[in-house]
Amino acid sequence: MQFTKFLCLILLMLTFISCSKENINKSVIKEKDLEAQVLEAYKEGLESLKEGDAIFASKKFNEAETLFPQSKWAPKASLMAAYSYYSQDYYEDSILELERFIKVYPFHENIDYAYYLFGLCWYEQIIDEKKDLQTIIKAKEKFSYLITEFPNTEYALDAEFKIDLINDTLAAKEMYVGRYYFNQKKWIPAINRFRIIIDDYETTIYTEEALHRLVEVYYTIGLKNEAKKYASLLGYNYQSSKWYEKSYSVFNKLYDENKKRMINKDKKKDRSILKKFKSLFN
Repeated sequence: MQFTKFLCLILLMLTFISCSKENINKSVIKEKDLEAQVLEAYKEGLESLKEGDAIFASKKFNEAETLFPQSKWAPKASLMAAYSYYSQDYYEDSILELERFIKVYPFHENIDYAYYLFGLCWYEQIIDEKKDLQTIIKAKEKFSYLITEFPNTEYALDAEFKIDLINDTLAAKEMYVGRYYFNQKKWIPAINRFRIIIDDYETTIYTEEALHRLVEVYYTIGLKNEAKKYASLLGYNYQSSKWYEKSYSVFNKLYDENKKRMINKDKKKDRSILKKFKSLFN
């Protein structure tokens, strides 16, 4: 009786082991089959991307990700879908893909590239300083995050360069508005705009002009000490600048007249020398 029970137990265990092996084999075969489908869809996506069909390429990359989400190819396919949209200027679609990628794969090895591509999607939509600032601000926000979180990457280096260009654009916007207020004799708003350039975008090409404009505004409204302060700052940092020369002429009204007189004098002198030179051949 005990032997019979023991034998039944052995047979039952062998049955479980056999079923277990069968299930494992089926699972392995199924995973291999899925991975093959993923790779096939991924390759089709690459081929379509090379041919310039970004929409179909993105569809195949999304298909590859959906087929086998646990596969190592899934996050790569997701990122390639975003790049496909970007490559053909479908920036909104690319942004949606990138937002999803960052949410689903926050610790992926290529997360730095995802943020870089995110920044590029906004950066490529910048038109000029007179248009909507959303694209400029969003691009700067994404690039700044990339530099902070992934400072030692090749993407961070390019992001720094692009932020410099973005700051030039933002400074140009402030200068454009500041000039408008200046021409409308709205002195306080004009001062505020020029001060923003000096305080927030001091490394841009508009700093010199902003300092000069402050000299003009303060001198015009009678605050000559403030005007001198900014003229000194301009002279200290940009003495050879045309804007320093303009600021100097604000305080010395005779400067422009003297300069014109000297230029005319030099021209007359040159003509006199030329006449004497020609007379040698007569």
